[in-house]
Amino acid sequence: MSKENLTHLEAIKKIKELSESAKICMFCTELETLPINSRPMGLQETDDEGNLWFISSDESNKNFEIKDDRRVQLFFMNNSDYQYLSVFGEASIYKDKTTIEDKWSPMAKAWFEEGKDDPKVSIIRVEPSETYYWDTKVGKLVSLFNFVSAAVTGKTTDNSDGVEGNATI
Repeated sequence: MSKENLTHLEAIKKIKELSESAKICMFCTELETLPINSRPMGLQETDDEGNLWFISSDESNKNFEIKDDRRVQLFFMNNSDYQYLSVFGEASIYKDKTTIEDKWSPMAKAWFEEGKDDPKVSIIRVEPSETYYWDTKVGKLVSLFNFVSAAVTGKTTDNSDGVEGNATI
């Protein structure tokens, strides 16, 4: 696997591509406490500045934990395309109607009885400070072939069909 570090616009594009392709991440809080608290969260969007947005209940443990320590770690996995993304950053919680209106999704209604007007609705923005990605460029079939071929021949694979690296905004 080759190493390719991305900066600014390329990094934002890669973060947006991988996070929106996966759609679900493990959202981790209280990073200094073991075991780390994590839960699956659905991404609403990754904006043009690389910020990741989520809808959450203001009464959730996650929100309480963010109020104590804004540092979070997100792990996205798109196994079908062999794409992975790790995002470390700071979370901010929004309760204003404008942000809720802008980020609301009809799917969130399943968690909030009163929809976007529910007083428990909050929006979380994660601003990345460090990210790392793994992306198989040539796709699953070629990757699988390379690994099977290596296993059959007894040779090792250099896994050169993919790329990994830092994505710094």
